[in-house]
Amino acid sequence: MTETTETRRRLVVVGNGMAPGRVLERLFDLDPDGWQVTIFNAEPRVNYDRIMLSPVLAGEKTYDDIVIHDKAWYAERGITLHQGCPVAAIDRAAKRVTAADGTTADYDRLLIATGSSPVMIPVPGHDLPGVIGYRDLDDVERMLTASRAGGHAVVIGGGLLGLEAAAGLKAQGMAVTVLHLMPTLMERQLDQAAGWLLQRAIEARGIAVRTRANTQAILGEDRVTAVRLDDGTEIPADLVVMAVGIRPATALARDAGLEVNRGILVDDHLQTSDPDILAVGECVEHRGTCYGLVAPLYEMAAVIARRLAGDADAAYRGSITSTKLKVTGIDLFSAGDFAEGEGREEIVLRDASLGVYKRLVIEEDRIVGIVLYGHTADSGWFLQMLRDGTDISELRETLIFGQGFAGGTPLDPMAAVAALPAEAEICGCNGVCKSTIVAAIAGKGLSDVEGVRTATKASASCGSCTGLVEKLLSLSLGDAFDATAPKPACPCTTLGHDEIRRLIAAKGLKSVPEVMQELEWTTSCGCAKCRPALNYYLLAAWPGEYADDYQSRFINERVHANIQKDGTYSVVPRMWGGMTSAKELRAIADVADKFGIPTVKVTGGQRIDLLGVRKEDLPGVWADLNAAGMVSGHAYAKGLRTVKTCVGTDWCRFGTQDSTGLGTRMEKMLWGSWTPHKVKMAVSGCPRNCAEATCKDFGVVCVESGFELHVGGAAGMEVKPTQILCTVATEAEALEYCAAVVQLYREQGHYLERIHKWLARIGLDRLKALVVEDADMRTALFERFLYSQRFAQSDPWAERVAGRDAHEFVPLRDFTVKEAAE
Repeated sequence: MTETTETRRRLVVVGNGMAPGRVLERLFDLDPDGWQVTIFNAEPRVNYDRIMLSPVLAGEKTYDDIVIHDKAWYAERGITLHQGCPVAAIDRAAKRVTAADGTTADYDRLLIATGSSPVMIPVPGHDLPGVIGYRDLDDVERMLTASRAGGHAVVIGGGLLGLEAAAGLKAQGMAVTVLHLMPTLMERQLDQAAGWLLQRAIEARGIAVRTRANTQAILGEDRVTAVRLDDGTEIPADLVVMAVGIRPATALARDAGLEVNRGILVDDHLQTSDPDILAVGECVEHRGTCYGLVAPLYEMAAVIARRLAGDADAAYRGSITSTKLKVTGIDLFSAGDFAEGEGREEIVLRDASLGVYKRLVIEEDRIVGIVLYGHTADSGWFLQMLRDGTDISELRETLIFGQGFAGGTPLDPMAAVAALPAEAEICGCNGVCKSTIVAAIAGKGLSDVEGVRTATKASASCGSCTGLVEKLLSLSLGDAFDATAPKPACPCTTLGHDEIRRLIAAKGLKSVPEVMQELEWTTSCGCAKCRPALNYYLLAAWPGEYADDYQSRFINERVHANIQKDGTYSVVPRMWGGMTSAKELRAIADVADKFGIPTVKVTGGQRIDLLGVRKEDLPGVWADLNAAGMVSGHAYAKGLRTVKTCVGTDWCRFGTQDSTGLGTRMEKMLWGSWTPHKVKMAVSGCPRNCAEATCKDFGVVCVESGFELHVGGAAGMEVKPTQILCTVATEAEALEYCAAVVQLYREQGHYLERIHKWLARIGLDRLKALVVEDADMRTALFERFLYSQRFAQSDPWAERVAGRDAHEFVPLRDFTVKEAAE
């Protein structure tokens, strides 16, 4: 029977970070009715995932995304939470705490979890406005506010937090310089070789790095303006972030008379010098060590929860820590002691072309240190052997190649995961081991990754362990899991198209190598199937930021013409809405004569195709057509091909609207946009449908009352009639709905998936809900499309003729999307 509040023991928690949050999670699992809990939190908010502050700073996540326990979680468990209410004093004799605002609470057991404070170097100017630490959400909000004004940020400290802060500020548009006192970055976690690789990767992201940089003073009067080094160098600064380390927050414990050294001293039961007071987290010193990483804090939390639930044998023996950097596209891992020493040997693998460096430090046939850069897939396996003290003598010859080659025989990845011990850590961010995930899958009937995330928090933070979680689901459920899993995008990955697109956005991946590295591609450079897909997904995700990699395109898109069976090419100039002029026709005829082009043909899309053009003649053909005002028709592109029209009210006695004018405006708005597959459109001036709008990807049929919009048709290998989306009254609406549909397709479509197949996958009702019924969503899609077109509407023929790179953007003044939309 549930105990009453009066009979439950009173637990007061000072602090509401990740460590005490994990204590309470485990405690309520073990003993849901044993304790009446009161929490005093100095921050004015609920518990959140501090290790995900860097993605918030980088714009990849929001505060809501990183909340661990919302207000409902506390209410459901009867927890009293005082937010923005720091504790000022502990009266050990009365067993009472008093907050700064006078609030008091009596306890039977007290848990101190005051965390740590950022170290602020006491150089002149360290207290100027614009100089901040990096420890909590308030710091992130201050950095985001400062970044909106642009300018230059200086980050002092090249450790984990400093580099993550630098990457986030760079993502927010600031120029960033990292100053680091030591010769190499992250020298506590990485050896010199890995530190050098890391510096190269950071600099490749446009972040300046200065090592052996000793800060002498921070300059400014009303606020910071520069940082001066001891060699006299002055670096301009509108913002200075101190990220040189943390200091355990011990003042409250010291004032209460508890034993304190660097941190609050605790024994193996996480008990302080007062038997009624426990401590956990970054404020703690255990066996001479203060921990600043989440995994050991969670290990402490599990012990405290067990002790509060009555397990007198629960003990904490210390942790072997491991490190990962949460900067997009930089894959590194370290653990243990990797210093050189007598009696130690090392196994090193280097691959300069892939930027891979792996080093294992061995002592008495056991791994004592691990440094991995560029390829960290085996980090969990190595770490488990380090923690267990595994004898690696029989694995010595193939050890560095990872678990997949343990014993010299390639091991199936599923078998490798099956071989992991139950205590193997799967999710380092949240300290979740294999047995916890397997038990949750079986005990709670979980069937997908999202369910595992919700139940265990595995893969809920940085996401790097998602692949392992999926393999555990497959091992546990067999075909029941695989039957609903998306097909891999190509043989180079296990991820489907939707997952790749989600991770590109979530992780802020902005280059093909970054995607392959971060998402653990199994091949070094990808294949002809995945590289074009990744190139498109990056273009769609980051318009204006990602530069088109034309080497990742198919041959036709690389040369901006269609290759024919005899090795020659066809050239199709654009004719807006199927309209042309005598000047354009003369130019086409002159080009055909000048370059001896054997065939000139009218296409089904109301254009003229010049067939049989020699490759060496392409620039000349383009130049002459450009001189006549004609641009590429993108007949080769995964993008808009044509907008076919009839003459409408201009000439036809049956026409109900200006179909030619609308088609021309539609084509000028949409041309140049890259899409998952080719897109064809049409506008018919009346229901007689002479432009065949009802078998196009998007079609408009003009009627007396306005414009009937159609979507999802096809007339190629598959013949599909369109489905009616809706009817609108004005041309402006027709353009807006059209662009919104195309943008949704751009954001959701799989590469090489035509619109009709995408529509079959998501359903017409879903499309209507987003584009027709949700006006705000439609407007947002339209605006995103217009924004992306600012970086897309450049004629590749003109660029090549001018000698510019294919991806260099030079907009054409006469054909802007803004003018077309208006």
